[in-house]
Amino acid sequence: MKRKRSLVRRTAAAVAAGAAALTLAACGGADDGDAGGSAGHGGHNASASASAPASAPASQGRHNAADVAFAKGMIPHHRQAVEMADLAPERAGSPEVEKLAAEIKKAQDPEIRTLSGWLTSWGEEVPADDAAMDHSTHGMDGMDGMMTDQEMRGLEDASGEAFDTAFLELMIKHHEGAVAMARTEQADGAHAPAKKMAGEIITSQSAEIERMNRLLGKG
Repeated sequence: MKRKRSLVRRTAAAVAAGAAALTLAACGGADDGDAGGSAGHGGHNASASASAPASAPASQGRHNAADVAFAKGMIPHHRQAVEMADLAPERAGSPEVEKLAAEIKKAQDPEIRTLSGWLTSWGEEVPADDAAMDHSTHGMDGMDGMMTDQEMRGLEDASGEAFDTAFLELMIKHHEGAVAMARTEQADGAHAPAKKMAGEIITSQSAEIERMNRLLGKG
């Protein structure tokens, strides 16, 4: 009987030890699982963090009606400025005016291509090449500074000092219109690259306005 009771006690002890071992293993498994879970969450968070920059182009890709209006207005506006600048080499009386005209064309030609690309990617129609002369179809609050057909013909007919004066005065008004349009884009637009271009237009054309005023003796 004593041996039987001793055997029962040893058996019970063995069962208890086995149970304890199972419990520890289970706890260890749980800890490992938690660690793995933490790593898994960390991996997920890292993945989410890694994907965050990828969302930036998507946000840049968003656009609204103000962006479309900016592009559709600025394309013919820039085209007319380039058309004005193209008159300078054969008509300008001063090297300063001719140089300024070349710089204006160099800056605005690429912007026309960029603006056209945005409209195409948005499924919008790019203004026709002759839209610069259709003054009734664009402009923001009448402040676009576009030249009339009569003003353009007068510039074409001028030369020397008369051309320089007319070019500078008309281009100042033209630039002021572009700056106003760009400020509207910065306030109301959603497309980050368009808002950036608007800021560059404000900076560069405001500086050119000051430069033209100095050439006119108004600086």
